[in-house]
This record gives sequence, structure tokens and C-alpha cells, in this order.
Amino acid sequence: MKTKRTRRIDVRRGYDLWAPTYDKTPNPVVVMDSRFALQLLRPSRGERILDAGCGTGRNLRGLLESGAIATGVDFSAGMLQTARRLIPRATLVQADLARLPFRRESFDAVLCALVGEHIRSLRACFDEFRGALKTNGRLVFTVYHPDLAAEGKEANFEIGDTQYKLGAIRYGVAEYIAAIEASGFSEIRCSEYKGDTELARVLPAARKWIGHNMLLAIAAARGN
Repeated sequence: MKTKRTRRIDVRRGYDLWAPTYDKTPNPVVVMDSRFALQLLRPSRGERILDAGCGTGRNLRGLLESGAIATGVDFSAGMLQTARRLIPRATLVQADLARLPFRRESFDAVLCALVGEHIRSLRACFDEFRGALKTNGRLVFTVYHPDLAAEGKEANFEIGDTQYKLGAIRYGVAEYIAAIEASGFSEIRCSEYKGDTELARVLPAARKWIGHNMLLAIAAARGN
């Protein structure tokens, strides 16, 4: 049996390489996010919604199916290429989340799912999200729960006999909330989701995570 090699790789290059198989990689946190992120956002027909860090379009598809006018943005050309193939009608833009290429007050809502551990400046990103939102617009931000980060979990995938690790910036719950507050958001609501029997039903290998914090979700409003 061949021993797998471990290789650390730049985040952007990593997601470019991972893109063709990303949606086939078993990931319990992605399963949890798929259950709760759009439920918290409550997209409505005709709303303009930004999927910030859209990846292969997992949540973008649900936004479009709700009737929202959705735009996906991601820094990985590889992930966007996969999203274009899977969702041909989607509007997709390649850009860094800390420098969004949109006019101010363009969106009714911003969804940013499972990219927090790769954000170098939380404040810069939340400032951009607030600037992109209309008055009273809303934000839903989800991340791997910091408890997982504290245990050393990080984004990783395998190709052949090599496991690629993308690293993670270890933020705590209080740091996420403080950055959102500092950017001027209000009505901040924090939810923590534990692994459960439904997760184990969808992904049997995740049974070991039942009762453990898996997903952190923060909802907030732009205000005036």
C-alpha cells in the first residue's frame, strides 16, 4: 500500500487544483452549511444577492432557484470554471473579497459561506460587504466552527497519492463578531450547529462528529 504524501499549497492554487473534484469530496461542514445557510438568508424572488466566495456554485444554485438575481464572486479561476460548467446561467466574477468590483449599495443581501479561515483581514472584507449592501440589507456569514479550527482542522483534499493542505487562519467566535460590529453591522445574531443524526445519515463517516460544534453562522443587518 502506497504511503500518501502531504503537501502544503497556496490557497488560490489549491482551490484551482481542487475545483474539478471539490463537490465529490466528502465534507461534513459543507453538508451542514447546505442545510442552514440559505435557510438563514431567506432569499426572495427578485432580490439581488451576492454569493461572496461562491466556489463551484453550491449555494448559488439555490439562490437562483429561489428566484433571486444572484451574482457569484470568487478568487479562484478554477472554481469559477467549474461553476460556469455546472450553472451556465449564473453571473460569475473573479475578484478578491477584500476588493469587490461592484457599485456601492448594489445588493439586498450578501452570503459568504465557508471561506472565513482564508480571509487575512476580516475587517476589510466586512467593510466591502457592508458597502455592497443597500440600506437595511442583510449578511449571512458561515464558517467552520472555531472549535474545529482549534483542533487543527483545515481544508484539504487528495489527488492520487498526495494530500494537499490549504492551511487555516484560526479566528475565534468573538473575533468574527468584533470585526462585523466594527464594520458597522447591527442586529448581529450568532448560531452554532452541532453534528447530528441527520448529518450522519447523509454522510455516515461523520457519525463521530455527532454532538460536536461543526458550523458557526452569523447573521447581521447593514442598517442605515
